[in-house]
Amino acid sequence: MLQNVSVTQPRRTLEFGIYRDGDNNLDAIQESTLSQALHVSRHDSRIEFTVEDTTELRADGDAIRSGALHTEQYTIADGDVAHVRLSQAHDMSSEANLARFVAHTLDNAQRSGAKQTWIDLVDHGGGDGGGLETGDGSVMAMPQIARAIADGVAMHAAAHPDDGNRHIDGIVANQCLMDTMGFADALAHAGVKYLAASPETMLAPGVPSDVAHVIASHLEDPQAMSKAIVNDVMRTKYDAGEFGFDPAAAFDVLDLDGAKMTRAEQAIKRLNDDVADAAGDSSVRGPLREDARAIDGMARFPQSTKDMPWRADRPAIAFYDTVAADGRLSAGLRGDARAASDAVRDLVLAHRESDDFVPFGHADYSDAIGPTVHLPTSKRQIDPWAQQGVTETDNEFYKSVDQAAMTRALT
Repeated sequence: MLQNVSVTQPRRTLEFGIYRDGDNNLDAIQESTLSQALHVSRHDSRIEFTVEDTTELRADGDAIRSGALHTEQYTIADGDVAHVRLSQAHDMSSEANLARFVAHTLDNAQRSGAKQTWIDLVDHGGGDGGGLETGDGSVMAMPQIARAIADGVAMHAAAHPDDGNRHIDGIVANQCLMDTMGFADALAHAGVKYLAASPETMLAPGVPSDVAHVIASHLEDPQAMSKAIVNDVMRTKYDAGEFGFDPAAAFDVLDLDGAKMTRAEQAIKRLNDDVADAAGDSSVRGPLREDARAIDGMARFPQSTKDMPWRADRPAIAFYDTVAADGRLSAGLRGDARAASDAVRDLVLAHRESDDFVPFGHADYSDAIGPTVHLPTSKRQIDPWAQQGVTETDNEFYKSVDQAAMTRALT
């Protein structure tokens, strides 16, 4: 006779959400993030992937073919695809749509018993200008991305009050240029603990989904986890005919701890305010401009056009270190810069960079440690794409640290 047997649902370690905005020219090349996830799940039962993929691609046996734009939602676990839903194409640059995905991923994390929940944002990125670009060129502004994550967490908590403490532990920005102080600040206020991102443009398909495995393997050791994520990204090679290429010239994992973020913001604001007080003195403005111009901005590849806004996104630590070492400036300003550098450096859990990134014309990224900060050195570099709806200055970080004061001094 059969006896009653209680069946225990499998308990996952990590719920890893993949939000892939494939309604543009990255559709085909970034599809590999999904095949990578399937491969990871076959070998690591601790991970469940929650996927929302807006794409023209459809599986046809073993082939992937183009079709009509549509959205696929499903989970990947233990090498299987389940809970499949097909629908008309979602607007992936919609704040409400991203919030629903975050809530859905957290719902799945509760069901699977996951200890942590991470979200991988897969698409074009534009730093503090935003990302998740659609085919018509519209983007989700950076503050909206962070707000959507916070809204999704709140939606899950409202629907599941017994699981109200669950949140998004980390964001993987599989997008260009998202390693910025502005994005880090916005995510920290949304309750996110970690940001894994590149300060520079990346070569698609970018961050491999294998990072889910190293996250699951080091949940209790953020330092080891961060180093493993960075190593996984920077060691990955993608095929390109007779040679392979690395996806990133530099990559970081940032600790978004509230106390650390507050310290960094206060130190940067103190420097900016003291610069504003001294900016009327040409003996201060001149050296500051020279110090900023000595640090190359991002988009360091020869094909990039001069009006790209990210030319003004400079590695924060490199700039503050340069100011701190400039004997032409007062001891007070140099001390402020040293404090800002130390506070930003304290956010960086792991980092690797290339001093000879071949795909970008042998560009040197040896100073690209940690997040960037918007530092225009000419008026034309201040939000050059604002008329197209892309602004790097309309965010809380830029306002709260008085970054406009530094901008006025440098331009």
